[in-house]
Amino acid sequence: MTVSPAAHPAQVLLGAQASVQRIPVCDHYSGVEVRMRKSLQLQAEMTAEFGHCVFDVTLDCEDGAPVGREREHAELVATLATQAAPDARVAARVHTVDHPAFAQDMAIIAAQAGPRLSHIMLPKVESVDDVLLAERALVAAGAEQVPLHALIESPAAVHRAFDIAAHPRIQSLSFGLMDFVSAHGGAIPASGMTSAGQFEHPLVVRAKLEIAAACHANGKVPSHCVVTEFSDGSAMQAAAARAAREFGYTRMWSIHPAQIRPILAAFAPADAEITRAARIISAAIDADWAPISEEGVLHDRASYRYFWQVLERAHQTGRTLPPQAQAWFAKTDNTGD
Repeated sequence: MTVSPAAHPAQVLLGAQASVQRIPVCDHYSGVEVRMRKSLQLQAEMTAEFGHCVFDVTLDCEDGAPVGREREHAELVATLATQAAPDARVAARVHTVDHPAFAQDMAIIAAQAGPRLSHIMLPKVESVDDVLLAERALVAAGAEQVPLHALIESPAAVHRAFDIAAHPRIQSLSFGLMDFVSAHGGAIPASGMTSAGQFEHPLVVRAKLEIAAACHANGKVPSHCVVTEFSDGSAMQAAAARAAREFGYTRMWSIHPAQIRPILAAFAPADAEITRAARIISAAIDADWAPISEEGVLHDRASYRYFWQVLERAHQTGRTLPPQAQAWFAKTDNTGD
């Protein structure tokens, strides 16, 4: 089925939202040079496998830079980002805005690699003031086009999550589980940092839901926290599935290459849902977007929008689309669209 650009489902159903970046569902972190290089190589291999980029690689300064060698590490990150493949999605996590190396990170990485960066991650964001400071640093580096992601890691930051998510430069909020638990001075037990316990303790659950709600209220991407038991594939898969299906997250951190494919699988729609979504959108196009009946159920633009988003998520996660849906995603770029 051929659809003219003006009648493309994304334009018809999402309107202004159609121009919002649909970023990959997995954000993979690495901070040691050999692992950063391997991560970029793996990204290139999986891009060739799926036909488009299915995960981001975030090069880490906060945890990756050796003490006293922050400048050298920032220059390495800028070089790796600049030398990455044209269709790569490479980001950088800089130091906190109150760290002595923050300004240096931004001046080096944003200035040298700005055109190649998918985003910059700001750790330990406490308020909109931190975002404004980072925004000024971007402008000073001539990289004002680079989106910012914010890592929410304290009770106060959770309280301000809606204000932070509302800032126009913010593209995504991530939840920093381990620092959040530590910020409670022992009031949350260590089990709250485990793959299972993080979905059970009420304070952790509340924080996750607040961040997800703040993102969805402002058209931003909620990104779920790490699973530290990286050698336990079943724990990783279960945590990713709960984040996606119960907590409203549309993206998740990976801290080991073995976590990437389980995240893609957990955030992907089921095959039956993909097939149904393609069938309903095809019928909607044939009806010129008027309401239709499918198996005795009424569908209109509200449900069309949902089923189109199912297809978008299927594409993002590398699933095989039904033939009638493939043309809608034939033209892809490095945003994960």
